[in-house]
Amino acid sequence: MPETAPLPLDPRAIRLDADAGSREDAIRQAGLALLEAGAIDPAYIDTMVERERSISTYVGEGVAIPHGTLAGKDAVHHDAISVVRFPRGVDWDGEQVVVCIGIAAKGDGHVELLAELAEILMDPGRAEALREASDPGHVIRLLQPVREETSE
Repeated sequence: MPETAPLPLDPRAIRLDADAGSREDAIRQAGLALLEAGAIDPAYIDTMVERERSISTYVGEGVAIPHGTLAGKDAVHHDAISVVRFPRGVDWDGEQVVVCIGIAAKGDGHVELLAELAEILMDPGRAEALREASDPGHVIRLLQPVREETSE
């Protein structure tokens, strides 16, 4: 089995004490973090909002993973993720989101990033730690690929 690379998380794309008035506001903040890390052009943020209008990016455990549409691929400079934590929560169409993980990827890179994030977030303990994280270094460690193998 090939070794999984670390997720492309720039510390500049981590915001741990944000506040959003709406789901769209939260998505735009996740996109702005990607923009400030140099991963995207501003146009990509609109495609993130557009994607959310067609299908919810809420994945459970208080986490949403917004990402752009295929039309936004040309606005991506390099694969990256952002992490924006909303300690007071954001109403996500009836669900409460505390962590918003924005994804920008060239080509089909978003599929791999989504799969890796899903594996990490399937662990309720890691998801809870992510919702409560107050240090960017801790967020980066939590979002590294699961490498342990169990044998029984």
